[in-house]
Amino acid sequence: MTTSDRSNRHRGFATRAIHLGYDPMEESGALTPPIHMTSTYAFESAEAGGALFRGEREGYIYGRNRNPTQALLEERVADLEGAEAGLALASGMAAIGALCWTLLEAGDEAVIDHTLYGNTFALFTRGLPKFGVKVTPADLTDPAGLDGLLGERTRIVFFETPANPNLRVIDIRAVADRARAAGALTAVDNTFCTPALQRPLEHGADIVVHSATKYLGGHGDLLAGVIAGPHDIVHRIRQHGLRYLTGATISPMTAFLAMRGLKTLELRMERHSESALRIARLLSEHPAVASVEYPWLEGFPRGGTARRQMTMGGGLVSFELHGGLAAGMAFMNAVELVTRAVSLGDCETLVQHPASMTHAAYTLEERARHGIGEGLVRLSVGLETVEDILRDVEAGLDAAMASGAAAG
Repeated sequence: MTTSDRSNRHRGFATRAIHLGYDPMEESGALTPPIHMTSTYAFESAEAGGALFRGEREGYIYGRNRNPTQALLEERVADLEGAEAGLALASGMAAIGALCWTLLEAGDEAVIDHTLYGNTFALFTRGLPKFGVKVTPADLTDPAGLDGLLGERTRIVFFETPANPNLRVIDIRAVADRARAAGALTAVDNTFCTPALQRPLEHGADIVVHSATKYLGGHGDLLAGVIAGPHDIVHRIRQHGLRYLTGATISPMTAFLAMRGLKTLELRMERHSESALRIARLLSEHPAVASVEYPWLEGFPRGGTARRQMTMGGGLVSFELHGGLAAGMAFMNAVELVTRAVSLGDCETLVQHPASMTHAAYTLEERARHGIGEGLVRLSVGLETVEDILRDVEAGLDAAMASGAAAG
């Protein structure tokens, strides 16, 4: 570790996101870290190669396990999350999959919150049970409900907060304390907040996962996932979940782009959050809207928990329209600046319909049970001039109202 790197560890969030782990003087003065485009690595001697394979020395062997560009991204994300170690993978689902395939085996049990990203929900409820893992969905907004679900075979409690797509907030500390008492690990998907707004490990969680495709990358031009947590757990996932169970290696170019995104993460999350709050307030006052979910909006359920865990409200706003599915479609078809697309965390404002898109993996009954209504719309607020977004959203709301009047 260089002298500049040691001092960076005591500096602010943005400074560490830009500088941590890299000294330009060690790379011919290059201000930006290089991209190491190589699949394999040379050994200085046969003995040195053997020592690397036995884990007796640090170094690089083969690109599926680790790459220097990837390693720098992992170090920065781990530091920003307050974790001992990090692991970057090819996608958010690769991160969650590698975590599960490493830490769970036949006969084990996992408890999940019943509201998750659709593919995460499918992995837990349809994928893992095929291999003998028992998975129990529960409403983790009531942590006391865990008391009857945690057993001696429970290995993981997994949830998102805020949750996708309806932004339910879960008390990390209350869940983590119960899980730890039962001998289980707590894993939190922190994609929506990023460490700029929320650091789950500071509230008792053991492991953090991200779809770095979203806010960490921030520009809609990459697919990546990240895990952060204790060194021993992250090492196990690298050696098993990444190396041979999934092989879901992040490319050096993608790692480079994700690091570029980290440099502006704090600034972007502030702007996303400020604009999203203004839009949430507009939505809450419009007659076409039945309800609005945004953690910083006045009257938000569990708003006290949100403000204790988060420093701002984030860039996602969900709202239910009075006219149901027809109104939601009318809203999305009427907007012009806002882009109809799944994903989130981009510079562009995006809108999607969870029931027919990201959460189509849920059955109709599951969606109804878990608060994903047919008229629910999820807005990922971008970085455009907020007045322009507000005008476009208002035009969409007027169209939604008109669709209801025509139906009537």
